[in-house]
Amino acid sequence: MTSNYYPYSKFTRVWIPDPEDVWKAAEITRDYREGESVLHLKLEDETPVEYPVGPNRNPLPFLRNPDILVGENDLTALSYLHEPAVLHNLRVRFLESNHIYTYCGIVLVAINPYEQLQIYGEEVINAYSGQNMGDMDPHIFAVAEEAYKQMARDERNQSIIVSGESGAGKTVSAKYAMRFFATVGGSTNDTNVEEKVLASSPIMEAIGNAKTTRNDNSSRFGKYIQIGFSRRYHIIGANMRTYLLEKSRVVFQAEDERNYHIFYQLCASASLPELRDLGLTSAEDFTYTSLGENIFIEGVNDAEDFMKTREAFALLGIKDSSQSSIFRIMASILHLGNIEICSERDGESCHISKDDVHLKHFCRLLGVELRQMEHWLCHRKLATASETYVKTMPSRQAANARDALAKHIYARMFDWIVEHINVSLQTSSKQHSFIGVLDIYGFETFEVNSFEQFCINYANEKLQQQFNSHVFKLEQEEYMKEQIPWTLIDFYDNQPCIDLIEARLGILDLLDEECKVPKGTDQNWAQKLYKQHSSSAHFQKPRMSNTSFVIIHFADKVEYQCEGFLEKNRDTVYEEQINILKASQFQLVADLFHEKDDAPPPKTSRINVRAAKTVPRAPNKEHRKTVGHQFRSSLHLLMETLNATTPHYVRCIKPNDHKEAFSFDSRRAVQQLRACGVLETIRISAAGYPSRWTYPDFFSRYRVLMRKCDVSSADKKLSCKNLLETLIKEPDMFQFGKTKIFFRAGQVAYLEKLRADKFRAACIRIQKTVRGCLQRVRYRKIRKSAITLQRYGRGYLARRYAEHLRLSRAALTCQKQYRMARDRRAYLRVRRAVVTIQAYARGMFTRRIYWEFLLHHKAMIIQRSVRSWLQRRKFRRARNAAIIIQCAFRRVRAKRQLKQLKIEARSAEHLKKLNTGMENKIVQLQRKMDDQSKEHRAQNEQLMMVNSALGSELNKLQKELQQVRGQRGDGGQLTSLQDELAKLREELQQAYADRKRLEEEHGIETLGLRQRVDELETENSLLKTEKEEMKQRMVQQSQSTEGGDSSVSQTEVSLQTELDAERQRYQNLLREFSRLEQRYENLREDLSLSKFHPGHRRNPSNQSSLESDSNYPSVSTSEVGDTEDSIQLVEEMGVEKAAMDISLFMKLQKRVRELEQERKRLQSSVDKMEELAKRRGPETRSPTSEQEAADLAYSNLKRQELESENKKLKNDLNELRKTVAERASQNSSSNELRDGYNLLLGQLKAANEELDARKEEVLILRTQIVSAAQLQEKNEHVQEGTDSREPVDKEDALTAYHGLCESKKLLEAQLQSQSRQHSDELEALHTQIELLKDDIEKKQEILNYTMSLSPEAQVEYSVQQEITRLTNDNLDLKELVEKLEKNERKLKKQLRIYMKKVQELEASQAAAQTSRSRPELSRQVTVQRKEKDFEGMLEYYKEDEARLVKTLITDFKPDTVSGTVPCLPAYILFMCIRHADYINDDQKVESLLTSTINAIKRVLKKNNDDFEMTSFWLANASRLLHCLKQYSGDEVFVSQNSAKQNEHCLKNFDLAEYRQVLSDLSIQIYQQLIRVAEGIIQPMIVSAMLESESIPSLAGVKPMGYRNRSSSMDTDGGGPSSYTLEALIRQLGQFHSIMRDHGLDPEIVGQVVRQLFHCINAITLNNLLLRKDVCSWSTGMQLRYNTSQMEEWLRGNNLYQSKAAASLEPIIQAAQLLQVKKKTSQDAEAICSLCTALTTQQIVKILNLYTPLNEFEERVTVSFIRNIQNRLQDRNDPPQLLVDTKHTFPVLFPYTPSALSLETLHIPASIGLDFLIRV
Repeated sequence: MTSNYYPYSKFTRVWIPDPEDVWKAAEITRDYREGESVLHLKLEDETPVEYPVGPNRNPLPFLRNPDILVGENDLTALSYLHEPAVLHNLRVRFLESNHIYTYCGIVLVAINPYEQLQIYGEEVINAYSGQNMGDMDPHIFAVAEEAYKQMARDERNQSIIVSGESGAGKTVSAKYAMRFFATVGGSTNDTNVEEKVLASSPIMEAIGNAKTTRNDNSSRFGKYIQIGFSRRYHIIGANMRTYLLEKSRVVFQAEDERNYHIFYQLCASASLPELRDLGLTSAEDFTYTSLGENIFIEGVNDAEDFMKTREAFALLGIKDSSQSSIFRIMASILHLGNIEICSERDGESCHISKDDVHLKHFCRLLGVELRQMEHWLCHRKLATASETYVKTMPSRQAANARDALAKHIYARMFDWIVEHINVSLQTSSKQHSFIGVLDIYGFETFEVNSFEQFCINYANEKLQQQFNSHVFKLEQEEYMKEQIPWTLIDFYDNQPCIDLIEARLGILDLLDEECKVPKGTDQNWAQKLYKQHSSSAHFQKPRMSNTSFVIIHFADKVEYQCEGFLEKNRDTVYEEQINILKASQFQLVADLFHEKDDAPPPKTSRINVRAAKTVPRAPNKEHRKTVGHQFRSSLHLLMETLNATTPHYVRCIKPNDHKEAFSFDSRRAVQQLRACGVLETIRISAAGYPSRWTYPDFFSRYRVLMRKCDVSSADKKLSCKNLLETLIKEPDMFQFGKTKIFFRAGQVAYLEKLRADKFRAACIRIQKTVRGCLQRVRYRKIRKSAITLQRYGRGYLARRYAEHLRLSRAALTCQKQYRMARDRRAYLRVRRAVVTIQAYARGMFTRRIYWEFLLHHKAMIIQRSVRSWLQRRKFRRARNAAIIIQCAFRRVRAKRQLKQLKIEARSAEHLKKLNTGMENKIVQLQRKMDDQSKEHRAQNEQLMMVNSALGSELNKLQKELQQVRGQRGDGGQLTSLQDELAKLREELQQAYADRKRLEEEHGIETLGLRQRVDELETENSLLKTEKEEMKQRMVQQSQSTEGGDSSVSQTEVSLQTELDAERQRYQNLLREFSRLEQRYENLREDLSLSKFHPGHRRNPSNQSSLESDSNYPSVSTSEVGDTEDSIQLVEEMGVEKAAMDISLFMKLQKRVRELEQERKRLQSSVDKMEELAKRRGPETRSPTSEQEAADLAYSNLKRQELESENKKLKNDLNELRKTVAERASQNSSSNELRDGYNLLLGQLKAANEELDARKEEVLILRTQIVSAAQLQEKNEHVQEGTDSREPVDKEDALTAYHGLCESKKLLEAQLQSQSRQHSDELEALHTQIELLKDDIEKKQEILNYTMSLSPEAQVEYSVQQEITRLTNDNLDLKELVEKLEKNERKLKKQLRIYMKKVQELEASQAAAQTSRSRPELSRQVTVQRKEKDFEGMLEYYKEDEARLVKTLITDFKPDTVSGTVPCLPAYILFMCIRHADYINDDQKVESLLTSTINAIKRVLKKNNDDFEMTSFWLANASRLLHCLKQYSGDEVFVSQNSAKQNEHCLKNFDLAEYRQVLSDLSIQIYQQLIRVAEGIIQPMIVSAMLESESIPSLAGVKPMGYRNRSSSMDTDGGGPSSYTLEALIRQLGQFHSIMRDHGLDPEIVGQVVRQLFHCINAITLNNLLLRKDVCSWSTGMQLRYNTSQMEEWLRGNNLYQSKAAASLEPIIQAAQLLQVKKKTSQDAEAICSLCTALTTQQIVKILNLYTPLNEFEERVTVSFIRNIQNRLQDRNDPPQLLVDTKHTFPVLFPYTPSALSLETLHIPASIGLDFLIRV
């Protein structure tokens, strides 16, 4: 080291001891020289301190690390390794960054946060899976991944040792480690071993955990869980060993503690029906559960935990009966503790009351005899050599015996449960390797330490010895590997302490010996200890006690109280009580206490796992085998297991005793750090070379200290050597290894100081130069400004003088103008006054003349009125006189006429005049009816025409009657005619009444119809309005899309999101199906391998994987219900495959039966309706020609109206469809137009229905008019044909009446038909309402059931419901297709009859042509003459189908058609399908398509990791799908075809089902393509985006910890490959070129790139969030440059619009977050507005991880982070921290028709398809 450097100089920061904080930071204020006795310091609060130092005083204080090293992930990366540095680093990470995990060499230090953290999700597991341990932030998952990786790489068993004191989080850490193994190494079969392993935790917590003063869920036993793996490193089984269960807790708990959780769970669930027989009440009523005086735990529901325990029992296969037995035994223990033992008067005996309820419950629950148990609870048996005595026991001894029995029962039950858990977790498969997770108690010391603490500390001594030896071994291996000289490192060896405990005549031996003595006591044993071990360095006798001893452990001195040691070691249980339990009526109770033979463990290559505490064989052996002996044996077995594995250490630290979240007590933390071996690891590392750098990293970090020639040297290793030899003069302070440089403690800090000084000097020089430059620039600016000011000042003075002259001149001008204006204003004022006076004077004179004229006019009006009144009065008087005279004259004349009428009344002329009056009255009524009928519609007009006809007929009859009367004067005939006329009058009156009634009914009905028509017109107008609005919206959207002026609306975004979600769910189902199909294939292969026999065995390779998919219609499911077809299908599919789908077949059969019943029900209802119509038919249809004519007229009018209206509607509909289709084709990714299109179609349909109803009504009215006209014409013809001279008889008179009745019947029939139609519509609506109600009820039931499930069960149930719905939809569609197929078959049969002769002729011609042409193919390949007749079809023979599929798919190579048309196989296959369709061969089409799909699946399965092959077949599958759409003949797809392409459309078959199958296949290929591409680029992402130096010399390097330099990485193979950004972009370009060359649609290429960019973003951001070393300003700069290069690549390949760039937005914002300032509140506001794509957790995490690489950077303060959190607390962000790397965007295959004409396609001869014939 240089001579001028002394560490204890001024401004050096040190650590000094402190009684409260253990260590306190200080700064040296005066240089210290060796030999001085005082060190002058200054605390952080500026308090001066004189710290005494010297040989007899305090040593020199520890030096502090630079701030750049504070908060390191690995404590071994610190330059100064000592206790205060470790404590401070842990404190800073825990309190400021909220990091609970820290590495300390090979140890993971885990601090309990006492708070739930979101760092254990599945996405975190995926992020740590496959990563090197030092590459990510410290985590329990990193340790688990390291163990899993070393097990697979080294093929060596692993162990994870989790230790710590109670409440430190050991159980939780072990649980998370097992969850990692269950997720990463999940079982390959359906046994779900990983779920069973996790399910064992609730059970073990219930029976082995309890509340203590330090922990609410403290494990009161140790356990070692061994997880077995297969050769493929999948979990196949597990086993568990337990150690030292705290049995004393069953009968005693300290204050504020509880018994084991299972007892409180049973008491909380005592009200359950299955537990009522146990006789349990509240836990406060039982002695064993109420000793702690607090039976509740805050935030814990014992009843809910009991349900979880029962579910775990069920999952592990423990039956309900066994569970009931377990609960009975547990309840019996509680009753046993409540048995009251009463003392007798003599004090030497006791008894139990005969009415003791708890004793009865105890005996009943265990099935033992009450009297015997009552006797032996108060008595004991003494056996001597000659005889046996029964002796009474005192009440205290009986109580102890009772408690011992309770502890013994619980221990046996505990072992039984563990044994059955192990049986459930075992498997028949062979275990290849295992990973053990040891959850064991840490070092314990209390005020009173007993036998349990002694055993626990003994176990920790053994584990510490193994830990020290392992750390020392790894340290020396590192030195040997780097080939540097080394010496043995002296480390603390606790073997003497272990010998003190377990050696011959050690503490355990003396304890066992004392237990064998009949009257041995704890005091005697203590005296033996004092005598035997008083000379031991690790044993001490307390001064003030003779019943305790002190052992000096590796962590601390512990004083043990001897009281109770012998009793706990003996664990005495009286044999008589055990014998009673052996005779129990319940088998489980009897089995618990039956002895088992101790079989020696078999010697195998691996260590067998068994329970640590075995069941004793015999009573005598029970006494010899003490608890201490058993524990020592199990501990030795554990150490053998750990020594045979590679250990990984997790040390859990309890930060405080108050269970406060993120509160750090330094004294408690230091105590645990000393006890758990972390500081010992630091001491061993500090004794050697703790700081280690690789040569490239050292060169990159410290090249600023080198000379220019060394920096430019190519040999970086030599440059590093020259630099160190120059800077550090002491050669022992560093060593050069093969790949690393090793430094002693403090040397890195010295180098950092030199580097900081170098930078500081450079900064000063830069500042000096910059400041001088700035001052010169400032002077030039000032001089230039002065000159400018002078120039502007002089100019200002000149301009001011010129302004003065200009103002003077302007003043004169203004004065002149003002004076002129003033005089003119005075003149105008005088002139206005004169004009005003004249106007008022002239007005006055004019008004006077006006009033004179007005008065004359009024006088004339008065005179006129008076004169007119006088004339009217004179006229009225004359008129009244004339009236009086007229009245008198008329009276006279009337009297004369009255006399004359009386005379004439008796004459024959009277009747004639009377009839004439009636005729006039009828005519008047007819006219009145005509006026009223004009207000009605067609039906009233018809009635009016009938009435007019009747009136004219009546006039004719009256005229004829008068003629007859004139010819025949016979009075008799006149009388008869009068009678007949009277009858006709009556009938006419009746007809008038009927007509009036019909008019009223018709009026009411007409009113209703008019109201209905008005409503329909209103709705029609609304529909038209909506239609116009839709048109306008479509026009506006098309204009906005073409112009690009408006953005996509929020509705469109939401609809697009919903569509993507629906498509995502569908594609997830497809992915799950593919996974299950692949899993089935793998299982079948495994089964074939497991069942392999010597000899050849054929594999049915031609089986269709498509046939096993129930969603695909390639298997004819229309006849699945038929038994023979099902058997045939099973034979075709194979027994194994059919066995897997038998449940699906049963579901389909059930569905078919239900559909058949539904069809029968509908058919019966249709038959009933037809019968009803037939019955109503004769009643409503009149056989008269009038009705037939009316029907014919109605039909003609209806047909004409419908044809005209149909044409109009079709034209409108076609125009709208065409417009919407064009719009949809232009923007296929939008769903709003599709929804609008569907809505518009629905509205048009409703409008058409309403218009049809209106037309029906109008046509009915028109028909009535036509019928009335025809009836009138008929009546006119009858009247013309009748002889006018013929006499009028009765039948002719009634003709009109019959016509009226017929018109009435016609109206009634029309009304009845309308009423029936209305009733039918109502019935249909009621039926539809009932169906909707049933559907709603079913959905409500499903919703209620779903809400009652757990979230995981809800997801599973929703998936099942979705699959069921899709299956039902498929079945409905298939049923519809079957009906269509039946109709198609009928038409085909008729077509075959006409085409049979033509086909036979064509077949004969084709056979003749083939016989002539096929032999010539070998000589002449092409026939040019036929090309002009080529129709774009390829013919092949049925037997050549396999050859076609093999040549075109199975053996096809993408390079074969590299220079031809893209997607050539797809075109060839479609041309073959076209020919099969042309010849109407449905079997050939189905066979070819099925074989094609199956062959593509086999090819993709064979090349499941080949990107080129997957891309090739994705392009061909999508092209074949597009061809099936383009040539399907559907209007939606043929609109863009040419005329020739439309001629090539399919003629006979609708392949819509196969289009769906191909669409699903394309989705599966797309998902495989994404999986392959992500697998290729995933290893490149982190290295390219975060680690490679895209900008040279920018990234800084910090000191590495042990994890970055240890053997945890696979350095033997050269280490992981390093990729650059150019390599990643080059790989993406290769992907893009492959997809483009294969002719993949650009939209699909964009979606692939978007998905890959999402993967890049997710992996990069997740690594950034989990790596502290990359969260720096330089990494942000590198990352921003890398993302800009990625965006540039997108622009260069025209992919920027594919939403791929948006996928990089989170990582871009993360890079910007690393670069922006992070100090003020303005910076916080800017960060909040900037980071919109990052969640609050991600922003806070990055700020916590931000690490300065130089001293000149500042850390992010805690207050700034809190400010960010407060500003972002209103955000509604998802809870997870990491991005889901497995998220896939839903793929969309837009329809892209091909412009290629099939007839122009050229097939290369190199493909080998010469057997195809061009047609």
